[in-house]
Amino acid sequence: MSVQLTGFAVVVTRPAHQSAPMVAALEALGARVIAFPAIRIEAVAFDAAHPAPEPDAHDWVIYTSANAVAQAVERCPSPRRARVAAVGPATARALADAGLPIAALPRSGADSQGLLALPEFAAPLGMRVLIMRGTGGRELLREELARRGATVTVAELYRRVAAAPTHKEHAALTQALAAPRPACVAVNSVDVLAALTDIIPADLVAALRSAPLVVPGTRVAAAARAAGWQGPVIEAAGAEDAAMIAAIRAYARRAGAAKGA
Repeated sequence: MSVQLTGFAVVVTRPAHQSAPMVAALEALGARVIAFPAIRIEAVAFDAAHPAPEPDAHDWVIYTSANAVAQAVERCPSPRRARVAAVGPATARALADAGLPIAALPRSGADSQGLLALPEFAAPLGMRVLIMRGTGGRELLREELARRGATVTVAELYRRVAAAPTHKEHAALTQALAAPRPACVAVNSVDVLAALTDIIPADLVAALRSAPLVVPGTRVAAAARAAGWQGPVIEAAGAEDAAMIAAIRAYARRAGAAKGA
């Protein structure tokens, strides 16, 4: 039985330039979607202290997000000799759209652990690896590859900056959180969670923290609870749209807020 989301409200906090597919998929299931971008993506400038990366000076180039791909394609040389790895399906799609062949992709999931489990990175002694990411990214991938013997360079291409929601967006969020059945809030990273709690008005914080929260896994769930989240925290299998939507549908089914079709 498929689960429709008619009458169910979902707050989508992805950056505005990335939210359209998730919004469309949720609306196709009947959900009422409140687009409330919590962050925007800002390029990190290259200079003498922070030069542009040279992919083909490495054996592997690992892209950790679709944003990293977008920034690299626009501002950096494309790898011609180096092999390319993607941390997950969304990153892989962005690479494919850019015409970059992928040599390594986690068999399941979309995270550093999945990439590190691949045989290509089991014994990287002597390999030169370039990680393309945003500022403040997780250190697990760099640290573990270095521990295994690789020479690792990190290129930080962008930063996540708190967005400035419009009055209309604030009003829509206020209404959604005040409803008899509060909207489910979808947050796909620790950075988005932190930005979201920073940018909403003080009088909405309690209502926000009482709402159901869908997150991609245990790390973001733990951050939400540490930040004082009081509502149900629902862990999706990953940050991909499909995984987040599946978790929302599962919650809706359990909550009795959806109807079968």
